[in-house]
Order: sequence, then C-alpha cells, then structure tokens
Amino acid sequence: HPCLARPAGHARARSTAVGRMIRFILRRVLASIPVLLLVSLITFGLLWLVPGDPASMFLDAGATAEALDRVRRELGLDQPFLVRMGQWYVRLLQGDLGQSLLLNRSVVDAILERLPVTLSLTALAFVVSVLLGVGAGVVAAVRHGRLADQGMMTLALIGLSIPEFWLGLVLIWLIAVLVPIFPAGDYVPFTEDAWQWARHIALPTFSLACVQMGFVARMTRSSMLEVLGQDFVRTARAKGLPEPYVVVRHGLHNAMVPIVTVMGIMVGALLGGAVVTEQVFSIPGLGRLIIGAVLSRDFPVIQGGLLFLALIYLMVNLAVDLLYAAIDPRVRLE
Repeated sequence: HPCLARPAGHARARSTAVGRMIRFILRRVLASIPVLLLVSLITFGLLWLVPGDPASMFLDAGATAEALDRVRRELGLDQPFLVRMGQWYVRLLQGDLGQSLLLNRSVVDAILERLPVTLSLTALAFVVSVLLGVGAGVVAAVRHGRLADQGMMTLALIGLSIPEFWLGLVLIWLIAVLVPIFPAGDYVPFTEDAWQWARHIALPTFSLACVQMGFVARMTRSSMLEVLGQDFVRTARAKGLPEPYVVVRHGLHNAMVPIVTVMGIMVGALLGGAVVTEQVFSIPGLGRLIIGAVLSRDFPVIQGGLLFLALIYLMVNLAVDLLYAAIDPRVRLE
C-alpha cells in the first residue's frame, strides 16, 4: 500500500544517510593515523639530529669523557638511532612518553599538568575570534561600501598585521602598567578563584585572538558578499522576509563552509601563538613548558609536547570535517 511504502522508504533513506555518515567518519579517522605517525617520526628524527649533547646538562663543564659516557648509557643515548626510534614507538603505543631529563618526572604527567592552561587560553581566544570576527564580517558585508564596512576591514587589516608578542607587550604597558586594570602576568587556576582567573587571562586571550579575529572577519565578509548576491537571497527579500532573518538564515547559514575552513586553520595558529603568548604573560602552560625544554634540550618533553599539540590539531580538523558534513550533506558523498 502506498501509505505503508512511504515510511519504509523514509527509513531506508535515513539508514543510508547514517551509513554514509559512519563511513565518512571512519575515513577521516583512518586518514589521521598516518599523519600522526609521520609527525611523531619527524619530531623524533629532528630532535635527535640537532647539535648538542643532553648528557652534558647533568655534569659540570669540566666533566671527563668517562663521566659523559656513563650518563649517555644511563639515558640510552649510546644506542643506535633506529633502536632508540623503535623504543620510542613501543613506549608511545603504551602511552609512555618517557621521563623528563630535568624535571625528573613522567613527561605525560608534566604535560597533563600544563595542558588545561593552554587549552583554556586557546579555547577562549577561539571563541573571541569567532564571535567578534564573524560579527564584524557580517556587518561589513551588510554595509558593503559604507563607512562601517571600511572601518571594520581597516581594523581587521591592522589586527592581521600586529604580531601577538608585540601586542601583548603593548597591552601590558597600557592596561596593566600605565592604567592598572588587569594584572600584567602570572596565572590563577579557575578552580581556585574564577574572578581572578578571568582577570589574569583576559589580556593574553585578546592578544592571542587579535590576528585570527581579523582573518575571520575578512573571510566572513567575502563569503557573505558572495551569498548575499545569489538569487535565492533576492527572492527571500522579495517575499518580504525580515532583513535580519534573511541575513542570518539565508546568508550566514550558506556562507558557513568557508568560515568553518578558516576556523580549522585558526586552531593551529592559536596553538602556535599560545607558545609565544604564554612566555610574554608568564602563563605556566604547555607552550612555556616546550620552550623551557628547548632551551635546556630536554628531548622527551619536546617530543611529548609537540605530539600532544599535533594530536589536538588533528582532533580539531576531524571535528571540522564532521561539521562540514553537518552543514553541507554533499561532503559525505565525496
């Protein structure tokens, strides 16, 4: 009967869509595994090929060759490169990133202690960049060619041109020293005092988000102008729909795919910028841990930190791919 065939057809279509989505997710997950392995291989190889001897950090400047050889044996530095690499991957599969040469503790524990600080800073900068950047881009597109458009794009260009570390130093001088509104550095965990956490992280967040904010604003404006010129938008306006509804429902919704692309790229830039921002504002995050490890040649910490950052970036890109499929179902069929 036709009335009974329709629900069955709908169920089959829904089942097919779910199956396509599952296959899409599996393809993206499987494609991320070789990338992560390649990143770990490059990280391991480059760090062991750089000049310098980590064993010399544990001894005085006048240490004898016998003492250096003893420390190298204790650290496993006397073994061939391929043997060390094999041991590195075996420990990696077991979730063991080794021991820090200077901190005298597990690398995983040292990273997990600092990781929430970096993630909170990056997440806040991401939210600020997206909200203000998308808002500025939409306003500029709606007011195309007017003073608001020119002002927004000028501010976006200035934001793109300012390095994070320079902006951070200027903000410290203006808002923390000249007019002491926010603290100049240090960090207070959210669990200890939420208000002080917000005050201490406000300047680093804005400093980190400024460049990406301009990037998002320019991309949003460009994508919105292309969509607002389409026939379906003119038809929606001809029907008498409210302008805010046309701009958000028909304009911004259909312009989101390029904007989501920018968001995925932006996370990587924010993670890289957080390394410098944490140094400027004395924030005890993962970036500051990696820089300290680089200066002291603490190779296990460098390897583990870079691997964690790469893993976060891959997870974010996977989430972006899934968001693509939610926004544009045609992506699932590729």
